[in-house]
Amino acid sequence: MEENISENRQAKANVSHSSEISPHVPFGHFDTQLDENPLDFEISIKALGDEGNSIFNTAENTQIYNTCGLAYCSKRKADTKEESYACEVCGKAFTERNKLIKHLRVHTKEKPYVCDLCGKAFSDSFNLKRHLRIHTKEKPYVCEVCSRAFAQSGVLKFHLRTHSTEKSYTCEVCSKTFLNSRNLKSHLRVHAKENVCEVCCKVFTQRSHLERHLLIHSKEKPYACKVCSKAFNQKSNLETHLHIHSKEKPYTCELCGKGFTDKRSLTTHLRVHTKEKPYGCEICSKAFSDSRNLKGHLLIHSKEKPYVCEVCCKSFGRCGDLKSHMLTHSEEKPFNCEVCGKAFSRRSYLKKHLRIHSKEKPYVC
Repeated sequence: MEENISENRQAKANVSHSSEISPHVPFGHFDTQLDENPLDFEISIKALGDEGNSIFNTAENTQIYNTCGLAYCSKRKADTKEESYACEVCGKAFTERNKLIKHLRVHTKEKPYVCDLCGKAFSDSFNLKRHLRIHTKEKPYVCEVCSRAFAQSGVLKFHLRTHSTEKSYTCEVCSKTFLNSRNLKSHLRVHAKENVCEVCCKVFTQRSHLERHLLIHSKEKPYACKVCSKAFNQKSNLETHLHIHSKEKPYTCELCGKGFTDKRSLTTHLRVHTKEKPYGCEICSKAFSDSRNLKGHLLIHSKEKPYVCEVCCKSFGRCGDLKSHMLTHSEEKPFNCEVCGKAFSRRSYLKKHLRIHSKEKPYVC
């Protein structure tokens, strides 16, 4: 670079897209500070000296940024592998500055990208672009097998499992087949019985899963909710529970816009769109999209009803059914009609009542 750049000289660059910051700011040369507006950056240019940096020495490595005329390095990753940008809040490190800036919005809850059609906000432009497909009905990702189209590449990958029948990795002990060697290797730990619960003899593929399971027997629940005092045996369960109080649903289906408090619920919901039912009953071949539904279904065959009401001794096959039944004793009616205010003890009763207002008549003679 021919011009002498003084150490105190500063230049402002207003960047319209966060991804432009990455090539625009060569690591080791500029210090970036967030303004009140996260997309307005004040870039302090450090003195490069006579020799400068090796990546600036050749003309082919230096380009001029169209917005503000600053020079930046096109091979920005070549000499910066040792650079690390750490988040001061949680300590997570990133190799690129713009990724750290994007990550910081997790802590600040800032969502500068707003949908002009519905007002929904997002922390980065990619998620906004993906969200807009709900309104435009655009589905650029097409299945080559059945020609079904999807708005997200991830949902397409998820869908492709429904066509895949190839399972080349077989367990020599029980003949169970797997799609890859990693899953087979994990499964083999069940036969090796490396991680066995000494209380109920349940076998786990990973030591961490066993340790988490042991909390069930110890009844230890070290993670308590500060809002309602409900306690949990896992920190992740507490974090998911807190979304109930904040009304936050951070996991959104990009196909229909429905929100969920946890990732598992979103994954299960996606199967509504893909029609995938990976959990099959070995007795009657009925298939389910959720492992919990299969577990509840199996009780039909076993006739087992492990959940017993302590008030009237009535037994149930599923925990959810017992909880619903308990409301008949407590006279609690948590399900309220938003139209007339009438309350019900069960969600199914409320759903049935709502047809009075909607005039819906789903049953045809």
